[in-house]
Amino acid sequence: MALPQEKIEKISLEVIKVLYSRFENFPEDASKNRNAPFHVRFLAAFADKLNGKVSDIPFFITLSSWLHGLNTTLGQNFFENVAHILSDGEKREYTSKKLGNLLLDKKQKDNIHKIISNLSITAEKPNLIEEDKLIFINEVTENDISDDFSADVFFEENSQIIAIELKTVRPNSGQMQSEKNKILQGKAALYKKFPGKNVKFYLGFPFDPTSATEIGADKTKFMSSIINMNKFFVPDEILLADELWSILSGEVGTMEFILSLINTISTLDFKEYYNFFNDRSNKENNLEVYKERLIKWNLFSELELVEKENIIIEKIQADKKLTRIFNQFVFNEGKYNYERYNILKNIIS
Repeated sequence: MALPQEKIEKISLEVIKVLYSRFENFPEDASKNRNAPFHVRFLAAFADKLNGKVSDIPFFITLSSWLHGLNTTLGQNFFENVAHILSDGEKREYTSKKLGNLLLDKKQKDNIHKIISNLSITAEKPNLIEEDKLIFINEVTENDISDDFSADVFFEENSQIIAIELKTVRPNSGQMQSEKNKILQGKAALYKKFPGKNVKFYLGFPFDPTSATEIGADKTKFMSSIINMNKFFVPDEILLADELWSILSGEVGTMEFILSLINTISTLDFKEYYNFFNDRSNKENNLEVYKERLIKWNLFSELELVEKENIIIEKIQADKKLTRIFNQFVFNEGKYNYERYNILKNIIS
């Protein structure tokens, strides 16, 4: 994998951040949630299916809540942050409350309404080429305002705009029509705002739950598993599993590489490693082990400071402020202390 060290480190830090937050909330003691009378009674109907698999119902209920929190963290933070790291992109929200609604031509908006109406009554099948012809028009009739739309990942190149809306692999029923409308509005408005540039707007799904393998993807099967997706979208509008991650990074095999980074850090030793880095005596007494562990977790910035620590100590000398900064924790609440790194890095630059 040809990702630069800087990006590998940033992705690794996102993994650490997720693991730390979920460790803090892991339900080791389910006694605080032993009374869940409604859940217990509904689960009674599934006793035969749970038999031999779940022995502690209160813990099962609490763990389910924890897993829901993990799903939320991955969907709202991890996937989006990693996508930005890989693509050098950002989130864009062209809404009345954020960046403001964009202009589009009234004819563009009328054509979008026509496309959606025809798709909703199955008068036409989705056709990306024909739809683009209807919304990528340059004639000016009357200015109109686009509906609110956002892109979880947005990046602009010399000749094109790429926008991606990241979605859960199990979107809510009935969402596809509104998603199609949003994407058409977004494409039309971006075409008008960035004249002369090719505009692409995708729905992105981080993995394929219908695949028999972890990194595999069967787009036909996946699209058929989501209500009305085939009614409103063609495969070329969907980025699925490694296709998504590889477009973001520009490197084939990116999904497998991300999973390998998670595997390296997400081990039974996670909390021990985390606390090890925050105990300065470990660096003083076990320097080689300390550096080996930094390399294992891809903490290249901290490794740089450790390898030049003698220079740092010599330069800060009796400076109380810099000494205090030097002695700060490497991690704070699961986040790498970049402020400390930047100050110390500046000393040796």
